[in-house]
Amino acid sequence: MQQTFYKYQGTGNDFVMIDNRQQTFNKRDTKHIAFLCDRRFGIGADGLILLENHNTLDFTMVYYNADGNESTMCGNGGRCLVAFAKQLGVIDTKAVFEAVDGLHHAEIEGDIVKLQMLDVDVVEKHDNYVFLNTGSPHHVQFEDAIEYFDIKDKGAKIRNGAPYFDEGTNVNFVKKVNDEVFRVRTYERGVEDETLSCGTGVTAVAIAMHATNETTKKLITLNVEGGKLKVSFDVENETYKNVWLLGPAKFVFKGDI
Repeated sequence: MQQTFYKYQGTGNDFVMIDNRQQTFNKRDTKHIAFLCDRRFGIGADGLILLENHNTLDFTMVYYNADGNESTMCGNGGRCLVAFAKQLGVIDTKAVFEAVDGLHHAEIEGDIVKLQMLDVDVVEKHDNYVFLNTGSPHHVQFEDAIEYFDIKDKGAKIRNGAPYFDEGTNVNFVKKVNDEVFRVRTYERGVEDETLSCGTGVTAVAIAMHATNETTKKLITLNVEGGKLKVSFDVENETYKNVWLLGPAKFVFKGDI
């Protein structure tokens, strides 16, 4: 069967987008989803996202990792899906949609998409790392030699090591540039490699840096391999609320496969 798809990217984090409002896509075929995401034999992407109808909201987001398995929340994917929904005429400049981790509000200003993320009330501080969940689980640790660091090798060891084991975690390596700017490189589970950007990852880094007193700022710029993202938040009784992920989300091409 011929499948129409759209390709989007947010700071180099790229996704295959499919309009599944008519429920024609086989969501149980993990091998086919992995094939579509394959960079040599398929379209090539960090993940695949379905846009589906919702009874009361603008739409539903269904996200799959590049390995073909349905996964936890993807921040850049959510931002790209909002841009895709606008292209389809489903929304104009604002959206409310449901993802695996709950409801999300979003706004579009030009090619910048702002996505409201989950509140975070638990930030686990350990001796040499921080762990928190921003819709997906994230390990955050400092690495001064971030430019030359072997992200894939080091990230894979942490991803499946103690205390994460089989469930695994995403792994973020961080270098402080100044109080407002941090450089981030991320190893993503499900992709099993470094990606050029990770939305839930930079959200986790921004909150972790504030929680560990590395910054007092509540609007933080994150330099990723694919560009720049911003994260803003409020803090109330050690809970991070009104968390927003901001950055570009761009249409790349449309095709049939």
